[in-house]
Amino acid sequence: MTKIKVRERRAIVQSLRAGVVPKVGLQHIQVGRDKELTEIIRDLDSVKEGAAAIRYIVANYGSGKTFFLTLSRLIALNKGFIVMHGDLSPKKKIYSSSGESRSLFCELTQHISTRSKTSGGALESILQRYINAISSRAQSNSLSVKDELTKSLTKFRNYAGGYDFAEVIKIYFDSYEDGDEKRQQAVMRWLRGEYATKTDARRDLGVRCIIHDDNWYDYLKLYARFVSEAGYSGLVVCIDEAVNIMLIQHGSSRAKNYEFLLRILNDILQGVADHLSIMIGGTEEFLEDEHRGVASHEALYTRLRPNEYASEVLVDLSGPVMKLPQLTKEECFVLIQKIREVMQSGEKKKLDLPDEALQKFLDHCYDYIGEAYFQTPRKTIKAFVDFVSLLKQNPSQSWKDILQKIQVEPDHEDDFAAYG
Repeated sequence: MTKIKVRERRAIVQSLRAGVVPKVGLQHIQVGRDKELTEIIRDLDSVKEGAAAIRYIVANYGSGKTFFLTLSRLIALNKGFIVMHGDLSPKKKIYSSSGESRSLFCELTQHISTRSKTSGGALESILQRYINAISSRAQSNSLSVKDELTKSLTKFRNYAGGYDFAEVIKIYFDSYEDGDEKRQQAVMRWLRGEYATKTDARRDLGVRCIIHDDNWYDYLKLYARFVSEAGYSGLVVCIDEAVNIMLIQHGSSRAKNYEFLLRILNDILQGVADHLSIMIGGTEEFLEDEHRGVASHEALYTRLRPNEYASEVLVDLSGPVMKLPQLTKEECFVLIQKIREVMQSGEKKKLDLPDEALQKFLDHCYDYIGEAYFQTPRKTIKAFVDFVSLLKQNPSQSWKDILQKIQVEPDHEDDFAAYG
C-alpha cells in the first residue's frame, strides 16, 4: 500500500468516525468506480482543450455521491484545474430573487481551490498568478505589461458581464502595482459576490455592476475564461445536495430553478461555455420524481434522459447523467480492508485483525441492518472505525470479544455520507 501521511491518516479516520467524507487521502480508500472516474477524466481533458462539460452525479443516499464528487474535485486539482464547490440549501439556490443565488455564488467563490491551496480561499493566489502570466507574456511578446493586460482583458468584454469583470481585474492589477491593499480587498469582495448594493461597489471601485441573483452564472463562465488566461486548465464547479430544489414549497419558484438548470445545460451542450466543468450531485428521487423532481420539468428531463438502448450489459456513461451503482458485498469487504490498512499505517506493531475478522464483522453488521450494511455503508464504516479503535486501545482483548460489544443502527439520513 502507498505510504500514508500522518495528516491524511488522521483526517481519514476522524472523518469516517464522524460519518462524513474525508477531504484528503481519498485515494487510499477508493473502491470501484473505475469506469465513472475514467469518464470524468475524459471530461476534464476536453475542458482543458477549451470545451465545457456537465454531469449530474446521481445516487441513492449513502451510495457514494458525495465521495465521488470529492474525489473528482481532487483529481481536477491534480490536473491543474481551479475548483469551486458548494451545497444547495433553503438559503442557497440556483435561482432566486431575494439573494439566495448570490449566497450560493459566495459559497462557491469562498471555496475556490488550487492544487497548492486545497481548502479554499485561493482567489488572491489566482489573481497574482494572472498578473505573473501577463508579465511573462508581455516579455515574450515584446510588449509593455499594460499593453499585454489590455490585450488579455479585451477577450472578456464581448461576453455578458465581461466589461465590468475586465474593469475590476484592471483595478486589481493597478492596486497591486501601487501596493493598495484596501482596494485589492475590495476587488476580491466584488469577485466573491459580496457586494449587496451597486452603491457600495461604485463607492469602493467605481464600477456600476455587481454580481447578483440574475447574473451569477454569467460570472461563473467569465471565471472559467479568466483562470484559463491565468494558465490553469479550467474551472470545475461542484454543486451538491440538489435534492433541496425538490424541497422548495412554491411550485413556480421550483420550476424556475429547473428552468435555470436547463439554461446551464443548454449552454454547455451547445458550446456557449468554455473551459468549464459543472458537476451537480442529487438523488434518484431528485431526478425521477414526477411531481417535484427534474422529471416534473419536461424540457430538462428530456435532455437528461439516458440512452434508451443502454443496459447493465451495454453501458453508456457519455450522457449528462451518471448514475452510481450501490456498493457490492465484495467492494464493501475491500473497503474495510483499506480502512484497516489506513488505521494500521505507521504502527510498529500490527493489530491481530485478519481478513477472517473483517468478514465476521460484516456478518455481524448484516445481523443488525441486513443488506444496508453494504448498500448504504455509512453506519458500517463508522462502526468499523470504532471497532478497530477499541482493539488498538485494548490490546488485551481479542477482536472476537470486542465484536460482541459493537451495535450497528440503521442509517436514516445522508448527512453527506458516501463511501465507495
